[in-house]
Amino acid sequence: MTLALARKWRPRSFAEMVGQEHVVRALRNALEQNRLHHAYLMTGTRGVGKTTLARVMAKALNCETGVTASPCGECSTCREIDGGRFVDLIELDAASNTQVDQMRDLLENALYAPTRARFKVYIIDEVHMLSRSAFNAMLKTLEEPPEHVKFILATTDPQKVPVTVLSRCLQFNLKQIPLAQIRDQLATVLGREQIEFEHGALPLIARAAQGSMRDGLSLLDQAIAHGGGRVLETAVREMLGTVGEEFLFQLLEALSQASGPELLAAADGMQECGVSFESALQDLAALLHRLALFQAVPEAIDSDAPERSRLEALAGTFAAEDLQLYYQIAVQGRSELPLAPDEYAGFTMTLLRMLAFMPEPAAGDAPQASAPARPAGQAVRGPAVAGAGTAPQRPGSETVTAAPAPDARLDPARWADLVVSLKLGGMARMLAQHTELIGVRGARVDLRVAVAHKHLLDKPYRDKLQSVLGEHLGRPVQIEFHLGDPAGATPAQVEDRERQARQRSAIEAIDRDPFVRELVESFDARVADESIRPAGDAQARRPADA
Repeated sequence: MTLALARKWRPRSFAEMVGQEHVVRALRNALEQNRLHHAYLMTGTRGVGKTTLARVMAKALNCETGVTASPCGECSTCREIDGGRFVDLIELDAASNTQVDQMRDLLENALYAPTRARFKVYIIDEVHMLSRSAFNAMLKTLEEPPEHVKFILATTDPQKVPVTVLSRCLQFNLKQIPLAQIRDQLATVLGREQIEFEHGALPLIARAAQGSMRDGLSLLDQAIAHGGGRVLETAVREMLGTVGEEFLFQLLEALSQASGPELLAAADGMQECGVSFESALQDLAALLHRLALFQAVPEAIDSDAPERSRLEALAGTFAAEDLQLYYQIAVQGRSELPLAPDEYAGFTMTLLRMLAFMPEPAAGDAPQASAPARPAGQAVRGPAVAGAGTAPQRPGSETVTAAPAPDARLDPARWADLVVSLKLGGMARMLAQHTELIGVRGARVDLRVAVAHKHLLDKPYRDKLQSVLGEHLGRPVQIEFHLGDPAGATPAQVEDRERQARQRSAIEAIDRDPFVRELVESFDARVADESIRPAGDAQARRPADA
């Protein structure tokens, strides 16, 4: 009979343990120095190695070669412990054995010397499920344990273990296993099993395992069956239901464009595919978290993560504070879903809330995302660029050979006003806001972009800006982009200066107000400048705590 991978590849020694190096190191040191305690408590979420470590510890204590951090695995004791038939290893599942009578019987047997081993080892899984009376019965043995008895307790909920028990145990907290380690272990298992796999499938399984190696191996078994003996990325996506991830990216792309119709179209597509909206909100919050993580610490997202390229494309679309707002709305929407008329209504209402609270674009909102470095001053050309070898003209040296529309003359001094009138959205609009017109020669338009905003120079956004600018001018144009430090004439910089001027004017107006002056003088009050917002500003309309 073929064993499940989770059983077949269960670690049988400390060296085979994955992801719990801190606990393994402590246990190894204790064994090597013969500093043994009578009771150990392993805590952590499911499938991270609690009972596995307990069994390895039992072998280390009873191996026929002696107490050792490296049990041989070959002696009859080690083999019987691995096979689950060693007479002096007693395993109890507290979830199904909660009664005090069962615990008393077990503890009475603990008084007798082991049949074959040095130590009689008791492994009690999910110990927090024991009744209060059962805990009290165990407490006396923990207080005065026989020298030949070792307790190894395991729990997913240490908060429910009485403090009197905790204080008598050495506690080890097992962490969730990092995605990369699960992925690498899956690859190792597949290699040794000689099973064909696609590398893009493994991160999907590792993420679905949620830090549990056991769950990862169980899902791998399922993926092998689903793929007909192979592990294929497409099959894994279908198995895990991550076809809905495509819809999630569509939602974020529609949100970046402030497009209500596209948001609802994605929601309708999810409904047609039978995607759970409760799970969709959970996954949307997780995707927003990964996107915020990519913005702040790009290296935190694995370079071979299947969604990295799409995260990179979206990273420049949202301001960091807006992602925080959308994340909060997604989490809140999930909690409110049971109260909605139906799941579809609750889900779409959450999306519409994101749309309703979307702030107006403001200068400097474009977050920095990771992108390959390019030396300052190097040109980035748009499609079909003419005159690539011609140096761009600087402000004030404009040359236009084609007659522009009466109100659409390309003037560096009026570039910010022109950009506002262009019909752009999303990343293309963000790109335009961070450009500075530095010269025009015939159909060629030279724009400068700060190095800090080079992530906006993806080809689709450059193409969109070139197309819309040509439509606005009524003639084809060819844009060449140059990296460098703008002189302060980008639309974003202009808007930032105007906003600061409005803020100063608002503060001065408040300071001059007779009523405010009287409050300040009479009550020794102070005006909090940061609380003042000019009337009509987008930031003033945004809820303080949405």
